[in-house]
Amino acid sequence: MGEKKKLLGLSLEQLKELVLQEGLPAFTAKQLASWLYTHKVSSFDEMTNLSKQARQKLSERYEVGLTKYSACFTSKDGTKKYLFPVREGEVVEAVMIPDGDRATLCVSSQAGCKMGCRFCMTGRGGWHGNLSAADILSQFFAIDEAAVLTNAVFMGMGEPFDNYEVVSSVLTVLTADWGLAWSPKRITVSTIGVLPVLKRFLDEHKCHLAVSLHNPFPQERAEMMPVQKAWDIKEILSLIRTYDFTGQRRVSFEYTMFASWNDDKRHADALARLLRGLECRVNLIRFHKIPDFPYSTTPDVVMEAFKNRLIANGITTTIRSSRGEDIFAACGLLAGEHKDKTLSSK
Repeated sequence: MGEKKKLLGLSLEQLKELVLQEGLPAFTAKQLASWLYTHKVSSFDEMTNLSKQARQKLSERYEVGLTKYSACFTSKDGTKKYLFPVREGEVVEAVMIPDGDRATLCVSSQAGCKMGCRFCMTGRGGWHGNLSAADILSQFFAIDEAAVLTNAVFMGMGEPFDNYEVVSSVLTVLTADWGLAWSPKRITVSTIGVLPVLKRFLDEHKCHLAVSLHNPFPQERAEMMPVQKAWDIKEILSLIRTYDFTGQRRVSFEYTMFASWNDDKRHADALARLLRGLECRVNLIRFHKIPDFPYSTTPDVVMEAFKNRLIANGITTTIRSSRGEDIFAACGLLAGEHKDKTLSSK
């Protein structure tokens, strides 16, 4: 027999097709959805309201598909980084960020990344494959804080829009009544600007959008982010401006600051002009130094001045708190550096 198909990540409609194909009653699909997404079971044996015959039949060709984490590292600030094996020799990283009564999961969508942003450790390691829906949902279901998660950000390893079909199916599971029934307001999806997919996302989902911008000048942005050569940030903004972000859905722009590269008045004023009239937020991010990279972190006093200049120009701006740097869980540091090592929980 070939490899068993994973059920985790299938929609209710897909589960209906599956059970009918297997000669099982149609109502079995709702039972399966409940066990998968409400009870978060890891085996058919736990699905006690299915007949023994049904469980046996399903187990011959299918598996739940839940993967447990292989290691966990805890930061001094309470942030936790989980490692998940996704294929032989590869792991991806998910980060749980506690903040008062909030518990936010930073989710990976790929093993590595194709986009090649110079300041990102994930991109430096290259691309090693897309994650399946089961791989992504395991990050939600298998961590110690699964029962208390309040929010999710698709800002981990990989470009979510480069694995859109799978990410979209996961968003459906997270927000559907038969799934986790989360409000889309609890979820933010980040992209560096994959223009063709961006329109699909904005049409198909109501989750928040975060765009990695990092420089308002196209030529300078292209030096750090090769995607700029394919899809100009101005084209991205033109599309975004055709959607309503004044109500339930928000758009934000991520702006990592590098000393003497993108942190002066010229950049602040250009960024304000670029975003003028758009209901949005700019998140300023401290750069975490990485090897063989010429730029360093912008001093706090310069970041504050940059923030205040944007605010004076009518742009809502915050400086994002840096979390989990001591366990390499902060922005831009996820790299899967643990692959091919023996992993054990700690």
